[in-house]
Amino acid sequence: MNRTQLVENIFRKKSVLCVGLDTDLAKIPAHLLQEEDPAFAFNKAIIDATKEYTVAYKINTAFYEAQGLAGWQTMERTLKYIPKDIFTIADAKRGDIGNTSEQYARTFFHTYPYDSVTVAPYMGEDSVKPFLQFEDKWTIVLGLTSNAGSADFQLQTCGEEPLYKKVLKTVASWGTPGNTMFVIGATRKEQLQEVRALLPEHFFLVPGVGAQGGDVNTVCSNAMNKDAGLLINVSRGIIYAGKGENFAEAVNIEAKKYQQEMAAFF
Repeated sequence: MNRTQLVENIFRKKSVLCVGLDTDLAKIPAHLLQEEDPAFAFNKAIIDATKEYTVAYKINTAFYEAQGLAGWQTMERTLKYIPKDIFTIADAKRGDIGNTSEQYARTFFHTYPYDSVTVAPYMGEDSVKPFLQFEDKWTIVLGLTSNAGSADFQLQTCGEEPLYKKVLKTVASWGTPGNTMFVIGATRKEQLQEVRALLPEHFFLVPGVGAQGGDVNTVCSNAMNKDAGLLINVSRGIIYAGKGENFAEAVNIEAKKYQQEMAAFF
């Protein structure tokens, strides 16, 4: 999916909602455990309940890889079920030397045809560039994350600026606003403003809203640009909104609430 298509969908739906499919078999409604593929049955219901309000789905591959071959099959079935006009993210956080990154890129852009994949930039340019060679595919690079451990490296001074700023500026020079996004945590108001000033055109994938304490108003007020420029991810706060057999109804209501908050900014 190219930038024009993504932006058009965002403005049509008046939404920057990304639903995270971090599907944990220990947390899904008990009645689904009777299904042949419980995780897919859950994901299917979540997609049906939220597709009207969301512009992206983020599949956290760890929850599927942990289940072995069956998990990979569930992930593939889920990816195929997502409507073609909704942006897809493989949250895999890959990153390795060039020839290995080439294979990771083929995995998530060809074998499993996601629109984007998350990448860790620690090993430098040759670990990121292979992902940028695919037309109409996006590389989503870890920039400033919302976890406590971000202080260990990202916030440390590198020369005259925090390391995360050096990473953002350097990686931005490798790609374009049409194929590169950045993960920017939602719990840092001042830093959202700083990062938007630093990268006025790029899209940000923003975790940390909901269960981690971030909120839609803070993110949109401080980080939106003329094309919206945001995908705000909510995982647990939506997909586990309901517990019983009618769980999808609660999920639908919660997704609609987030979309209505976002619509105020369009």
